Amino acid sequence: MRSDPARKISTQSTDKPLLIFRAGSLRTRRCAHGSERDRIANKLPMPKGRILIAKPGLDGHDRGAKYVAHLLRDAGYEVIYTGIRKTPEQIVSAAIQEDVQLIGLSLLSGAHNVLFERVLALLAEKDADDILVFGGGTIPSKDIPKLEAMGVQAIFTPGTSGESIVQTVSRLLQNEPSPNPHE
Repeated sequence: MRSDPARKISTQSTDKPLLIFRAGSLRTRRCAHGSERDRIANKLPMPKGRILIAKPGLDGHDRGAKYVAHLLRDAGYEVIYTGIRKTPEQIVSAAIQEDVQLIGLSLLSGAHNVLFERVLALLAEKDADDILVFGGGTIPSKDIPKLEAMGVQAIFTPGTSGESIVQTVSRLLQNEPSPNPHE
C-alpha cells in the first residue's frame, strides 16, 4: 500500500483548499463492500491531536511549515496546513471549524509581533482561547519574551531539532509545564 500524504477539503473561510495530513492515511481503493480505507481505518490508532499549521501575512516561503506539518503527521498527529498568505481571521476561522487543539504559526517576514497578537486576540474574541498557539521562523531572541507574555506557548527558531518540536507539542497537548521557558 502507498500512503496518501494529504487529502484536500474545501472550507468556507478560504477560497483555496486546506491540506490535511493524517497519520497512516491510505489511498482509497473501491471494492464491492466499501473502501479499503474504511476497513483499515477501524484498525489504525486515533490521532494524538489536531494541529493547524498556518503561514500568516505576506510571507511566501513555506518549506519550514511543511516540514513541521510532515514531522507532526509522522509522529501521529492530524495536521491541517492552510497554505501561504492567510489572514489571522482565516486562520482562526479554520482552527475553529477544524476543531484543532493547537495552532502553529510560521513567519519569516518579521511581522510576528503583530500577527501573533492578532491571532491570539481573535481566539479570545471568539471564545476559542483554549486553542493554544506556538510559532516558528526567523524570530529574534529579543522578541521571544514578548511573544510568550502575549500567550504564545512555544517558539521554534531555525535549527530547532524535530525531536524538540514533537516533544514540545506533546507537552502542550498534555498541558504540562515547560521545562525550559525559552524552547
